[in-house]
Amino acid sequence: MAKLILLRHLESQWNLENRFTGWVDVPLSRQGVLMTNEVAEKLAQFKIDVVYTSPLIRNTDTVLRVLGYLNKYPIFLHFEGKMKDWAKFEGNGKYLPVFVSEKLNERYYGALQGQNKDEIKAKYGEEEVRQWRRSWGEAPPGGESLKDVSDRAVPFYKKYIENDLKQGKNVLIAASHNSLRALVKYIENIPDNDVINLEIPVGTIKSYEI
Repeated sequence: MAKLILLRHLESQWNLENRFTGWVDVPLSRQGVLMTNEVAEKLAQFKIDVVYTSPLIRNTDTVLRVLGYLNKYPIFLHFEGKMKDWAKFEGNGKYLPVFVSEKLNERYYGALQGQNKDEIKAKYGEEEVRQWRRSWGEAPPGGESLKDVSDRAVPFYKKYIENDLKQGKNVLIAASHNSLRALVKYIENIPDNDVINLEIPVGTIKSYEI
C-alpha cells in the first residue's frame, strides 16, 4: 500500500499574530522555524517519493526546512511543466520532486485578509466568524468557502496525486489549513455538516494507507 502524508505548514508570522492570512505571502515565525526538527523527526518514519505543495512561502519554506533536516534535495517544479522538467532528474536518488500548484493554496479570505481574528469576532460575532472559517458552504466577505477550496483542490488530488498513489508512491502534501481540510473531508468522507469540527493545527501530520 502507498502512504499519503498530509502536513500543515509550520507556524507563520500571522498565525503568531492571530491574523487572517489567506493568499497573503507571509513568512514563517521564529517559533515556526524552531518547530522544524520536531516535525521532521516525525516525518522520518516515512519513505517519501514525491511532494506536492502550494507556492505560498509558508508552505514552500516548510518543505525546504523539513526535507533539509532529512537530508533530502528538493527540486521545485511548477506543476504545468512537471513531466518535461522532472525527466532530467528522475532516477537520480539524491533528488525529490516537489510539484507546486496554486490548487493547493489556502482559502482566499477576501476582506478579512490581514485582519486580527479577535477584532473580527468582536465586530461580527463569534458564531458568524466560525461559520466563515469552518463550515462547508459559508464564505467570508469576498472570499472562498471550504466548498470553493474543495472544488479546486479535490479534482487536482484525484487527477494527479491519486495517480501517484496508485503507482505505489508515498506522497507528502505540505499545504495550508483549508486546502488540507478539504482533502481530509474527501478522503474520510466527512459529512458537510460535520466538517465544521475538523481542525488541523500548524505542524500537524496526518497519514493514510491508500
